[in-house]
Amino acid sequence: MFKTVLCGVYTTSGIALIFLFVMLCALSEKVRYRAKFIFFIVASALAAGLWIPFMLFRIGSWKNALMPARCVVKVAKIIGIKFRFRGKENIIKDSGCVVLINHQSSLDLCVLGELWLAMENCTVISKKEIMYLGPFGLATWLWGTVFIDRKNVEEAQRIINATAESIRLAKRRLLLFPEGHRHSGNSLLPFKKGAFHVAIESQMPIQPVVVSKYYFLDGKLKRFYSGTSYITVLPPIPTAGLTKNDLPKLMEQVYEVMNKTFVESTTECLEEQIQNFKCE
Repeated sequence: MFKTVLCGVYTTSGIALIFLFVMLCALSEKVRYRAKFIFFIVASALAAGLWIPFMLFRIGSWKNALMPARCVVKVAKIIGIKFRFRGKENIIKDSGCVVLINHQSSLDLCVLGELWLAMENCTVISKKEIMYLGPFGLATWLWGTVFIDRKNVEEAQRIINATAESIRLAKRRLLLFPEGHRHSGNSLLPFKKGAFHVAIESQMPIQPVVVSKYYFLDGKLKRFYSGTSYITVLPPIPTAGLTKNDLPKLMEQVYEVMNKTFVESTTECLEEQIQNFKCE
């Protein structure tokens, strides 16, 4: 009974949001830009919050994020974004790993959704402030997000070390953005050291994941069109036997392969979209 009522609330809320979204998008490019982001944020929050009652039966499990992930992927399609997943054969299956993803926008939440569905036993590290964002924050805690206080460096490091241990023992997949900041440039930002410390500490492989540039999104001009982006899973990079002395070389190796793929996949994606446009 409760599940039926919840599904009814979810359906009604979804229809109302879609109707409002369509109406606003018809006004202007800037209004469309804001309307799409507002719709995305509200719909994503609902997608997480409405499943909380069911998450209470398995607190801390990565499986709690599966339904929200499916919903977020559908939300992406509603606002006109399609993701093409490539390299699934490269996904590590027999051990934990540190999954490194380039960071472009809050739309990367859709990428996390895609990866959560494609991989198993995933988790993320987030600043503790996220935990206090109402139902969404509670949902992130319920699906096992690891929260750290950036102001308390010693405590944060202790938590990160414990996470590194769980990657090894529980075969967890830790999803991280090594750039540290969002950007919309034509090449990746320099990587931070944190993710690589975790990889070396756990002695688990790095799984590079590259998302092609969101050419359909322009924050400066406030333009948000429909479009496609490639998610490319690259072959794993081993860290077994490496020490902190190997960190600079490892960072350079991972950056080079990810940046090269970012440039190539962005070019390929754009060429495909241009070709499709000519054929229409």
